[in-house]
Amino acid sequence: MAETVRYRPICAIALAPWEVEDVIDAAVSGGQVTAGHGAYRISVAPLRGERVSLSLDEPGCRVNAKVSIGDLAGLRGERRILLAAGDKLGIAEIRGHRYYKLVPTIPGSAPTLEIDGIHMHRVRGSDPLRDTRYKVAEARIRVGVEVLDTCMGLGYTAIASVLRGARRVITVEIDRNVIELSRVNPWSWRLSDNRISVVHSDVTEYVRSLESESFDRVIHDPPRITSRSGPLYSLDFYKELYRIMKPRGVLFHYTGEPGRKHGANFPGRIASKLKRAGFRVVRYSRRALGLVAVKD
Repeated sequence: MAETVRYRPICAIALAPWEVEDVIDAAVSGGQVTAGHGAYRISVAPLRGERVSLSLDEPGCRVNAKVSIGDLAGLRGERRILLAAGDKLGIAEIRGHRYYKLVPTIPGSAPTLEIDGIHMHRVRGSDPLRDTRYKVAEARIRVGVEVLDTCMGLGYTAIASVLRGARRVITVEIDRNVIELSRVNPWSWRLSDNRISVVHSDVTEYVRSLESESFDRVIHDPPRITSRSGPLYSLDFYKELYRIMKPRGVLFHYTGEPGRKHGANFPGRIASKLKRAGFRVVRYSRRALGLVAVKD
């Protein structure tokens, strides 16, 4: 059953590995460290007993933390985002029936989401923010449009859409743990924007409840095809996407290129299904690794 989530960030200081190093260096004499999405700075002050004080003072998010420099150094690693708040220091992860983790990419860009060791963003030859910019550009997001973002993940495409002027974005996520992990990721905090609605649901079911011709744009960025994600690549689902799109609406469908080295043409197979659903496929975007289609 679909549930519209009251999205609220969890304020904590998130540190990528290079930021941990900066904090350790600044702890000697005090100073500031640029962190998170580069839009805020953490104040660092040395304390007695090899401890350091970290503070973040942003609108709606004030955090103070007092942590051991030894603990910081002991937890640092190339594939970890550390979280600090109060006297607690931990890793941005959720362990359950599956293993979810925020994984740093490159300085200046956002983390990727990793589930059971599989990245949910392109990290080879790209990074999550550049990848997101390509996708929203191919979807022709502009001022005033209404957008359905079928697979939220960490919310980067939904956020990029409102930053490009979208009037309303509905973003759908099937996994509650993914939503919870996004709440500690500073790069996801803009999901609290009142133009964005976060819906916890299976999008293949949720889309059936939407009115026909109600969206100008659809961004469909599913995980790679498996038995679990297969319905996201089905003809029935594509027909529903066609139904809920307005005439002259634009769909961007990330496909990737699985099997390309062995001669497979996965985007071509998807393009054929989209045509059967009613779409006119305009092109395959090499930079965004996906198909652009329109509803005439």
